[in-house]
Formats: sequence, C-alpha cells, structure tokens
Amino acid sequence: MSRRTKGCVYLVGAGPGDPGLLTLRAARLLAEADTVVHDRLIHPAVLEHARPHARILYVGKEGGGESVRQEDIHTLLIAQARLGRTVVRLKGGDPFVFGRGGEEALALEAAGIPYEVVPGVSSLAAVPAAAAIPITHRGLSGSVTFATAHRTEGAGAPDWQHLARAETLVLFMAGGRLEETAHALMSAGRAPTTPAAVVEAGTWEHQRVVEAPLSSIAGQAREADVGSPALLVVGAVVSLRSQLRSLAMRPTAADFPLLQVAEGGHE
Repeated sequence: MSRRTKGCVYLVGAGPGDPGLLTLRAARLLAEADTVVHDRLIHPAVLEHARPHARILYVGKEGGGESVRQEDIHTLLIAQARLGRTVVRLKGGDPFVFGRGGEEALALEAAGIPYEVVPGVSSLAAVPAAAAIPITHRGLSGSVTFATAHRTEGAGAPDWQHLARAETLVLFMAGGRLEETAHALMSAGRAPTTPAAVVEAGTWEHQRVVEAPLSSIAGQAREADVGSPALLVVGAVVSLRSQLRSLAMRPTAADFPLLQVAEGGHE
C-alpha cells in the first residue's frame, strides 16, 4: 500500500519484545509514519525507529489494570487516518495472533480506511525458542497446539479435553491462571509428571524461565513471583532445555537473569 493523500493505517507486528526481532518492513514504516499507536508490550528501542516528529500515542492494555477500550482504539485509528496521516498501529508479536488485529482491520474496513497488515515475529514460537524449548522435535512432538488461557466474558471455557491431548501445548496469557490451567489439564487426562515451563517476558532482557512438572508448575511460578506477560509450554519438548540452554537466544544467556526452578527447588 503506497502513501496517499487520504490517510492510511498499517497494522504492524513488533515481535515478541527483543527489538532485534523487528522486521525490516516494520522499521521502514515506523520511519515514515506520522502517527504511531502502540501497545504496552513494545520495547522502547523499537519506538526509536519512529521519525523525530511523529506523534506517539500509547493505548496499552493490562489485565487487572487500566486499559484503553478496544472501541476507543478503533475510533482513534480512524480519526488519525481521516486527518490524512499515515498511521502505524504497533502491536506486540503478530497482529493476527491473539492481538485483536482482526477486530481493528474490520473496523477500518467498515470505515473505508485504507489499511495493510504487516506480520510480525509471533511469540508462539519465538518465546519458547528464546527459552531453549523447540516446540517440535523428532521423536518427541510432531504437532503443536496454541491457545489462550484468557477468555473474554461469555466466550465459554476452553476445550480442556482437546488441549490435554496436545503433543506440545503453548498457552498465551497464562500467568494469572496457572493454578486452574494445570488443574484443568490434569483433570482432562494430562499426566501430572508432564514437563512444563513458564516463560516470563520472553526475548526481553529480563526474561525468566520457571520449569517444573505440570503438577507443581503453578506453585513454583507463584514462589518465583512470575509476572506478566507469561507463556506456558507443556510437553516432552520442555525436557530438552537442560541440553540446549547454552544455545538459547540472548536473553537466556549468562549475561541476563535466568531463573531455573526444578521440582526440588531453586537452581
């Protein structure tokens, strides 16, 4: 989509956190944008790609905290575009993976605003990789199931029977629901001894990893005071961390904090 007299909106994925994972196209669009509308989980170094006089607007959401209503974000994007501005709507990860990018695209479509979706590196594979967890591995897991632990009001409970059967299960937004999630998976037939890991702030400088059997992962994460954002990985592939940790991405190297919790206690 080319720059036009009429404003336009780019729904841009910023990646999972590490500014080095920003795509070249995202960086170029930031450098050209008149207005940047960004979420909470955007690394400050990513915003440095914006041109000096761009308008930077924060519209972050936080579970249990202050949040900008999604409808107000739609209104803001439409209003900025109607002023003739090129708008970058900067979202963590990929706009169409648990990022409400589809809702924003539909709102722009209905308003007649030109827009384009610019994919980003999604947390669904990048965060486990940063924690030295290959989500597929020959002989251990040939499939992956992705889901969110957070459900909007009225959406109903997840299909725990289906999720419990996943070879590798990756759950987004799991930090505040670990206890009920682990219990639900075990009640649906998942073995309590299944390896599990919680990755807090995956790919960020302050990334931390808590690893324990499914039966104790919630308690270990609570003891470690794991915060948001957090992603839960359940499956045999988690057991590979001990062999692959030295090959992990930068945030899990020795020069950054790493918390390893095993069933027996803190490492």
